[in-house]
Amino acid sequence: MSDAEKPVLRILGIDPGLRSTGFGLIEKTGNRLAYLVSGCIRTDVRDSLPGRLGTIYAGLRELLATHRPDQAAVEIIFMNVNPQSTLLLGQARGAAITALVASGLEVAEYTALQVKQAVVGNGHADKVQVQHMVRRLLSLSADPSADAADALACAIAHAHGGQGLGRLASHGLRVRNGRLMMEKESQR
Repeated sequence: MSDAEKPVLRILGIDPGLRSTGFGLIEKTGNRLAYLVSGCIRTDVRDSLPGRLGTIYAGLRELLATHRPDQAAVEIIFMNVNPQSTLLLGQARGAAITALVASGLEVAEYTALQVKQAVVGNGHADKVQVQHMVRRLLSLSADPSADAADALACAIAHAHGGQGLGRLASHGLRVRNGRLMMEKESQR
């Protein structure tokens, strides 16, 4: 089958954040990935929390209307040392997921470890390594910003067969050291 005959899939990755929500849109044709657009939706720290969540929601709705992705992948938040920060991040993530679902997209979810493992080959890679690998995998002329790189990495993980990875956690499964394990085994 030639590239012209292969189905084209647009995948939007989201790295949620209250101050800056990263987004990255790629196109997958067969095994080939192509960069379309990336960036950040920034909120004004002087705005109220509802106003900032509204900015994230509206920004994503505009992006979705303009680019019409077929699938979406969102990074799962981790428990932060500061419970207040975790709560705020969770609310930003909720605004992003609501925008995606309101547009009719099914949302796959990935942990940072899953994304880094899929893109860098090391679940404990740092942000610079993720930026560099995203640049290489998408043949970009420069490293994207950290938030945009994380969003693009999420989309890449999903494109590389991550559709199943995003559902692992809901079935009590995790990937650890490249192996698929039951949740209880991975905590040992």
